[in-house]
Amino acid sequence: MNDVLKNARRIVVKVGSSLVTNEGKGVDADAIGTWCRQMAALAADGREVIMVSSGAIAEGMKRLGWAARPHEIHALQAAAAVGQMGLAQMYETKLREHGMGSAQVLLTHADLADRERYLNARSTLLTLLSHKVVPVINENDTVVTDEIKFGDNDTLGALVANLVEADALVILTDQKGLYSADPRKDPSARFIDVCTAGDPSLEQMAGGAGSRVGTGGMITKVLAAKRAAGSGASTVIAWGREPDVLVRLTQGEAIGSLFVAATAKQTARKQWMADHLQLRGAVIIDDGAVAKLRDEGKSLLPIGMTEVVGEFHRGDVIAVRNQAGQDVARGLANYASSEARLIVRKASSEIEGVLGFTSEPEMIHRDNLVLA
Repeated sequence: MNDVLKNARRIVVKVGSSLVTNEGKGVDADAIGTWCRQMAALAADGREVIMVSSGAIAEGMKRLGWAARPHEIHALQAAAAVGQMGLAQMYETKLREHGMGSAQVLLTHADLADRERYLNARSTLLTLLSHKVVPVINENDTVVTDEIKFGDNDTLGALVANLVEADALVILTDQKGLYSADPRKDPSARFIDVCTAGDPSLEQMAGGAGSRVGTGGMITKVLAAKRAAGSGASTVIAWGREPDVLVRLTQGEAIGSLFVAATAKQTARKQWMADHLQLRGAVIIDDGAVAKLRDEGKSLLPIGMTEVVGEFHRGDVIAVRNQAGQDVARGLANYASSEARLIVRKASSEIEGVLGFTSEPEMIHRDNLVLA
Protein backbone atom coordinates (compact mmCIF):
# COMPACT_ATOMS: atom_id res chain seq x y z
CA MET A 1 0.00 0.00 0.00
CA ASN A 2 2.04 1.48 1.29
CA ASP A 3 5.56 2.36 1.75
CA VAL A 4 4.33 5.02 4.20
CA LEU A 5 3.81 2.51 7.01
CA LYS A 6 6.53 0.20 5.77
CA ASN A 7 9.10 2.97 6.14
CA ALA A 8 7.66 4.48 9.32
CA ARG A 9 10.14 4.37 12.21
CA ARG A 10 8.08 6.23 14.83
CA ILE A 11 4.40 5.32 15.04
CA VAL A 12 1.58 6.53 17.27
CA VAL A 13 -1.18 3.94 17.76
CA LYS A 14 -4.58 5.05 19.05
CA VAL A 15 -7.18 2.53 20.21
CA GLY A 16 -10.80 3.39 20.98
CA SER A 17 -12.90 2.72 24.06
CA SER A 18 -15.13 0.10 22.44
CA LEU A 19 -12.08 -1.99 21.51
CA VAL A 20 -10.18 -1.54 24.78
CA THR A 21 -13.20 -2.36 26.93
CA ASN A 22 -15.04 -4.80 24.63
CA GLU A 23 -17.99 -2.43 24.22
CA GLY A 24 -17.89 -1.30 27.84
CA LYS A 25 -17.65 -4.71 29.52
CA GLY A 26 -14.30 -3.85 31.11
CA VAL A 27 -10.66 -3.84 30.06
CA ASP A 28 -10.22 -6.54 27.42
CA ALA A 29 -7.07 -8.39 28.48
CA ASP A 30 -6.89 -10.46 25.30
CA ALA A 31 -7.23 -7.46 22.99
CA ILE A 32 -4.63 -5.41 24.87
CA GLY A 33 -2.36 -8.45 24.96
CA THR A 34 -2.64 -8.76 21.18
CA TRP A 35 -1.70 -5.12 20.57
CA CYS A 36 1.16 -5.32 23.08
CA ARG A 37 2.55 -8.41 21.33
CA GLN A 38 2.45 -6.53 18.04
CA MET A 39 4.08 -3.44 19.56
CA ALA A 40 6.88 -5.64 20.87
CA ALA A 41 7.31 -7.07 17.36
CA LEU A 42 7.54 -3.55 15.93
CA ALA A 43 10.11 -2.59 18.58
CA ALA A 44 12.16 -5.67 17.69
CA ASP A 45 12.07 -4.42 14.09
CA GLY A 46 13.70 -1.17 15.19
CA ARG A 47 10.54 0.95 15.36
CA GLU A 48 9.37 3.23 18.14
CA VAL A 49 5.74 2.97 19.25
CA ILE A 50 3.57 5.23 21.39
CA MET A 51 0.12 4.04 22.47
CA VAL A 52 -2.77 6.45 22.96
CA SER A 53 -5.45 4.45 24.71
CA SER A 54 -9.04 5.30 25.48
CA GLY A 55 -11.02 3.25 27.97
CA ALA A 56 -10.42 4.77 31.40
CA ILE A 57 -13.96 6.08 31.90
CA ALA A 58 -15.54 2.90 30.52
CA GLU A 59 -13.40 0.73 32.81
CA GLY A 60 -14.19 2.98 35.76
CA MET A 61 -17.91 2.70 35.05
CA LYS A 62 -17.61 -1.08 35.13
CA ARG A 63 -15.64 -1.06 38.40
CA LEU A 64 -18.14 1.32 39.97
CA GLY A 65 -21.09 -0.73 38.75
CA TRP A 66 -22.56 2.00 36.55
CA ALA A 67 -24.55 0.74 33.58
CA ALA A 68 -24.94 4.11 31.87
CA ARG A 69 -22.35 6.81 31.21
CA PRO A 70 -23.06 9.65 33.67
CA HIS A 71 -23.56 13.23 32.53
CA GLU A 72 -22.08 14.98 35.57
CA ILE A 73 -18.47 16.09 35.10
CA HIS A 74 -17.41 15.08 38.61
CA ALA A 75 -18.85 11.58 38.10
CA LEU A 76 -16.98 11.21 34.80
CA GLN A 77 -13.79 12.40 36.50
CA ALA A 78 -14.29 9.86 39.29
CA ALA A 79 -14.84 7.07 36.77
CA ALA A 80 -11.67 8.09 34.94
CA ALA A 81 -9.65 8.05 38.16
CA VAL A 82 -10.85 4.56 39.05
CA GLY A 83 -10.56 3.18 35.53
CA GLN A 84 -7.08 4.56 34.90
CA MET A 85 -5.72 2.15 37.50
CA GLY A 86 -6.99 -0.91 35.67
CA LEU A 87 -5.98 0.40 32.27
CA ALA A 88 -2.38 1.17 33.25
CA GLN A 89 -2.05 -2.12 35.11
CA MET A 90 -3.19 -4.12 32.09
CA TYR A 91 -0.77 -2.45 29.67
CA GLU A 92 2.07 -2.85 32.18
CA THR A 93 1.33 -6.56 32.59
CA LYS A 94 0.91 -7.34 28.90
CA LEU A 95 3.95 -5.35 27.73
CA ARG A 96 6.12 -6.92 30.42
CA GLU A 97 5.15 -10.36 29.14
CA HIS A 98 7.02 -9.42 25.96
CA GLY A 99 10.01 -7.89 27.70
CA MET A 100 8.83 -4.32 27.13
CA GLY A 101 8.72 -1.50 29.65
CA SER A 102 5.71 0.80 29.88
CA ALA A 103 4.96 4.25 31.26
CA GLN A 104 1.69 5.99 31.96
CA VAL A 105 1.50 9.56 30.61
CA LEU A 106 -1.61 11.66 31.22
CA LEU A 107 -2.00 14.75 29.06
CA THR A 108 -4.53 17.49 28.55
CA HIS A 109 -4.91 19.63 25.46
CA ALA A 110 -3.58 22.52 27.55
CA ASP A 111 -0.29 20.66 28.01
CA LEU A 112 0.25 20.79 24.27
CA ALA A 113 -0.93 24.37 23.84
CA ASP A 114 1.54 25.78 26.38
CA ARG A 115 5.02 25.90 24.81
CA GLU A 116 7.00 25.03 27.94
CA ARG A 117 4.75 22.12 28.84
CA TYR A 118 4.82 21.09 25.17
CA LEU A 119 8.61 20.87 25.26
CA ASN A 120 8.59 19.07 28.60
CA ALA A 121 6.11 16.49 27.32
CA ARG A 122 8.12 16.03 24.13
CA SER A 123 11.37 15.56 26.05
CA THR A 124 9.75 13.03 28.37
CA LEU A 125 8.28 10.97 25.54
CA LEU A 126 11.50 10.96 23.52
CA THR A 127 13.47 9.95 26.62
CA LEU A 128 11.08 7.05 27.26
CA LEU A 129 11.44 5.89 23.65
CA SER A 130 15.23 6.06 23.90
CA HIS A 131 15.00 3.65 26.84
CA LYS A 132 12.83 1.20 24.88
CA VAL A 133 9.77 2.03 26.97
CA VAL A 134 6.28 2.23 25.43
CA PRO A 135 4.47 5.39 26.63
CA VAL A 136 0.76 4.67 27.18
CA ILE A 137 -1.03 8.01 26.90
CA ASN A 138 -4.52 8.99 27.88
CA GLU A 139 -6.24 12.29 28.38
CA ASN A 140 -6.08 13.35 32.01
CA ASP A 141 -9.83 13.02 32.45
CA THR A 142 -9.60 13.42 36.23
CA VAL A 143 -8.83 17.13 35.86
CA VAL A 144 -10.15 18.31 32.50
CA THR A 145 -13.71 19.48 32.02
CA ASP A 146 -14.73 20.46 28.49
CA GLU A 147 -12.51 17.76 27.02
CA ILE A 148 -14.62 15.07 28.64
CA LYS A 149 -17.78 16.55 27.16
CA PHE A 150 -16.48 17.45 23.73
CA GLY A 151 -13.03 15.91 23.34
CA ASP A 152 -11.82 12.63 21.97
CA ASN A 153 -8.61 10.63 21.93
CA ASP A 154 -8.48 10.69 18.13
CA THR A 155 -7.51 14.35 18.40
CA LEU A 156 -5.10 13.54 21.23
CA GLY A 157 -3.48 10.88 19.04
CA ALA A 158 -2.92 13.45 16.29
CA LEU A 159 -1.51 15.99 18.75
CA VAL A 160 0.90 13.37 20.09
CA ALA A 161 1.93 12.47 16.52
CA ASN A 162 2.75 16.14 15.96
CA LEU A 163 4.48 16.41 19.32
CA VAL A 164 6.98 13.62 18.67
CA GLU A 165 7.12 14.14 14.90
CA ALA A 166 5.84 10.63 14.24
CA ASP A 167 5.99 9.18 10.75
CA ALA A 168 2.51 7.69 11.03
CA LEU A 169 -0.63 7.62 13.14
CA VAL A 170 -2.65 4.40 13.26
CA ILE A 171 -6.20 4.75 14.58
CA LEU A 172 -7.67 1.38 15.52
CA THR A 173 -11.44 1.42 15.73
CA ASP A 174 -14.50 -0.83 15.42
CA GLN A 175 -14.90 0.12 11.75
CA LYS A 176 -12.97 -1.20 8.75
CA GLY A 177 -12.13 2.35 7.70
CA LEU A 178 -13.80 5.23 5.89
CA TYR A 179 -16.67 4.76 3.43
CA SER A 180 -18.12 7.34 1.05
CA ALA A 181 -21.38 6.96 3.00
CA ASP A 182 -22.66 4.95 5.96
CA PRO A 183 -22.55 1.34 4.67
CA ARG A 184 -25.23 0.36 7.20
CA LYS A 185 -27.69 2.68 5.48
CA ASP A 186 -26.38 3.01 1.93
CA PRO A 187 -25.60 -0.21 0.03
CA SER A 188 -23.77 1.78 -2.65
CA ALA A 189 -21.26 3.13 -0.13
CA ARG A 190 -17.71 2.91 -1.48
CA PHE A 191 -14.73 2.01 0.69
CA ILE A 192 -11.98 4.66 0.69
CA ASP A 193 -8.67 2.79 0.66
CA VAL A 194 -6.31 5.69 -0.13
CA CYS A 195 -6.93 9.44 0.01
CA THR A 196 -5.19 12.70 0.76
CA ALA A 197 -5.46 13.90 4.36
CA GLY A 198 -7.27 17.21 4.58
CA ASP A 199 -9.40 16.70 1.46
CA PRO A 200 -12.64 18.60 2.34
CA SER A 201 -14.81 15.90 0.74
CA LEU A 202 -13.67 13.39 3.36
CA GLU A 203 -15.36 15.31 6.16
CA GLN A 204 -18.64 15.20 4.25
CA MET A 205 -18.34 11.42 3.96
CA ALA A 206 -17.74 10.86 7.69
CA GLY A 207 -20.83 10.20 9.80
CA GLY A 208 -21.56 10.56 13.53
CA ALA A 209 -20.56 8.39 16.45
CA GLY A 210 -21.36 4.72 15.97
CA SER A 211 -20.65 3.38 19.45
CA ARG A 212 -22.41 3.92 22.73
CA VAL A 213 -19.15 3.68 24.67
CA GLY A 214 -16.78 6.25 23.13
CA THR A 215 -17.23 9.92 22.37
CA GLY A 216 -15.73 9.98 18.87
CA GLY A 217 -17.05 9.00 15.48
CA MET A 218 -15.55 8.73 12.03
CA ILE A 219 -15.56 12.52 11.69
CA THR A 220 -13.14 12.90 14.61
CA LYS A 221 -10.81 10.37 12.94
CA VAL A 222 -10.90 12.18 9.60
CA LEU A 223 -10.13 15.46 11.37
CA ALA A 224 -7.36 13.77 13.36
CA ALA A 225 -5.78 12.58 10.10
CA LYS A 226 -5.92 16.15 8.83
CA ARG A 227 -4.28 17.43 12.00
CA ALA A 228 -1.55 14.77 11.95
CA ALA A 229 -0.76 15.63 8.34
CA GLY A 230 0.16 19.13 9.50
CA SER A 231 3.47 17.76 10.76
CA GLY A 232 3.85 15.31 7.89
CA ALA A 233 2.40 12.17 9.50
CA SER A 234 0.15 9.96 7.39
CA THR A 235 -2.75 8.18 9.08
CA VAL A 236 -4.37 4.75 8.77
CA ILE A 237 -7.85 4.07 10.12
CA ALA A 238 -8.38 0.33 10.49
CA TRP A 239 -10.37 -2.32 12.35
CA GLY A 240 -8.65 -2.97 15.67
CA ARG A 241 -9.45 -6.69 15.71
CA GLU A 242 -7.90 -7.35 12.31
CA PRO A 243 -5.33 -10.13 12.96
CA ASP A 244 -1.80 -8.73 13.35
CA VAL A 245 -2.98 -5.39 11.98
CA LEU A 246 0.03 -3.39 13.18
CA VAL A 247 2.60 -5.90 11.98
CA ARG A 248 0.94 -6.32 8.59
CA LEU A 249 0.61 -2.56 8.08
CA THR A 250 4.33 -2.09 8.70
CA GLN A 251 5.01 -4.84 6.19
CA GLY A 252 3.26 -2.71 3.59
CA GLU A 253 -0.06 -4.55 3.45
CA ALA A 254 -3.17 -2.61 2.45
CA ILE A 255 -5.47 -2.56 5.48
CA GLY A 256 -8.03 0.09 6.33
CA SER A 257 -8.09 3.62 4.93
CA LEU A 258 -4.79 5.40 4.34
CA PHE A 259 -4.76 9.22 4.64
CA VAL A 260 -1.57 10.37 2.98
CA ALA A 261 0.05 13.53 4.31
CA ALA A 262 0.50 15.89 1.38
CA THR A 263 3.46 17.65 2.98
CA ALA A 264 6.76 15.97 3.75
CA LYS A 265 7.58 15.62 7.43
CA GLN A 266 10.57 17.95 7.46
CA THR A 267 8.88 20.53 5.24
CA ALA A 268 5.77 20.64 7.42
CA ARG A 269 7.85 21.17 10.55
CA LYS A 270 9.77 24.04 8.96
CA GLN A 271 6.58 25.66 7.68
CA TRP A 272 5.10 25.49 11.17
CA MET A 273 8.18 27.06 12.70
CA ALA A 274 8.63 29.69 9.99
CA ASP A 275 5.07 30.84 9.38
CA HIS A 276 2.92 30.40 12.45
CA LEU A 277 4.88 31.47 15.49
CA GLN A 278 5.76 34.89 16.86
CA LEU A 279 9.30 35.67 18.00
CA ARG A 280 9.76 36.40 21.71
CA GLY A 281 13.41 37.45 21.88
CA ALA A 282 16.78 36.59 20.39
CA VAL A 283 20.23 35.19 20.98
CA ILE A 284 23.32 36.50 19.21
CA ILE A 285 25.81 33.83 18.11
CA ASP A 286 29.39 33.80 16.87
CA ASP A 287 30.52 32.99 13.35
CA GLY A 288 31.49 29.43 14.29
CA ALA A 289 27.98 28.71 15.56
CA VAL A 290 26.50 30.25 12.40
CA ALA A 291 28.55 27.82 10.32
CA LYS A 292 27.47 24.88 12.49
CA LEU A 293 23.79 25.74 11.98
CA ARG A 294 23.93 26.61 8.30
CA ASP A 295 26.51 24.20 6.94
CA GLU A 296 26.26 21.20 9.24
CA GLY A 297 22.65 21.28 10.42
CA LYS A 298 23.70 21.22 14.07
CA SER A 299 21.81 22.31 17.19
CA LEU A 300 22.60 25.64 18.84
CA LEU A 301 24.74 25.11 21.93
CA PRO A 302 25.20 27.73 24.69
CA ILE A 303 28.94 27.96 24.01
CA GLY A 304 28.20 29.56 20.63
CA MET A 305 26.06 32.35 22.09
CA THR A 306 27.50 35.81 22.77
CA GLU A 307 24.42 37.74 23.93
CA VAL A 308 20.77 37.30 24.89
CA VAL A 309 18.20 39.91 23.81
CA GLY A 310 14.72 40.40 25.22
CA GLU A 311 12.74 38.41 27.77
CA PHE A 312 11.40 34.97 26.98
CA HIS A 313 10.41 31.72 28.65
CA ARG A 314 11.41 28.15 27.95
CA GLY A 315 9.41 27.01 24.94
CA ASP A 316 9.06 30.49 23.43
CA VAL A 317 10.11 31.06 19.83
CA ILE A 318 13.22 33.20 19.58
CA ALA A 319 15.38 34.57 16.78
CA VAL A 320 18.97 33.48 16.28
CA ARG A 321 21.13 36.32 14.91
CA ASN A 322 24.69 36.71 13.78
CA GLN A 323 27.13 39.35 15.05
CA ALA A 324 25.76 41.85 12.53
CA GLY A 325 22.25 41.43 13.93
CA GLN A 326 20.93 39.54 10.90
CA ASP A 327 18.48 36.66 11.44
CA VAL A 328 20.12 33.28 10.88
CA ALA A 329 17.38 31.05 12.25
CA ARG A 330 14.52 30.81 14.70
CA GLY A 331 13.55 28.10 17.11
CA LEU A 332 12.08 26.99 20.43
CA ALA A 333 14.23 27.97 23.41
CA ASN A 334 15.11 25.25 25.89
CA TYR A 335 16.01 27.88 28.49
CA ALA A 336 14.40 31.13 29.62
CA SER A 337 16.22 34.39 28.88
CA SER A 338 17.33 34.76 32.52
CA GLU A 339 18.86 31.28 32.40
CA ALA A 340 20.29 31.75 28.92
CA ARG A 341 22.24 34.83 30.05
CA LEU A 342 23.96 32.75 32.70
CA ILE A 343 25.08 30.04 30.28
CA VAL A 344 26.34 32.27 27.46
CA ARG A 345 29.74 30.96 26.33
CA LYS A 346 29.37 27.90 28.60
CA ALA A 347 29.92 24.32 27.50
CA SER A 348 26.89 22.04 27.77
CA SER A 349 28.66 20.09 30.51
CA GLU A 350 28.76 23.29 32.61
CA ILE A 351 25.01 24.04 32.48
CA GLU A 352 24.10 22.07 35.59
CA GLY A 353 26.91 23.66 37.58
CA VAL A 354 25.71 27.14 36.64
CA LEU A 355 21.93 26.69 36.83
CA GLY A 356 21.66 23.78 39.22
CA PHE A 357 19.80 21.73 36.60
CA THR A 358 19.95 20.74 32.96
CA SER A 359 16.81 20.83 30.80
CA GLU A 360 18.65 19.98 27.59
CA PRO A 361 22.29 20.20 26.45
CA GLU A 362 21.25 22.57 23.65
CA MET A 363 19.85 26.08 23.74
CA ILE A 364 17.79 25.13 20.66
CA HIS A 365 17.69 21.57 19.36
CA ARG A 366 18.02 21.21 15.61
CA ASP A 367 14.58 19.55 15.46
CA ASN A 368 13.12 22.77 16.91
CA LEU A 369 15.12 25.12 14.67
CA VAL A 370 14.50 26.46 11.16
CA LEU A 371 17.00 28.48 9.17
CA ALA A 372 15.98 31.97 8.08
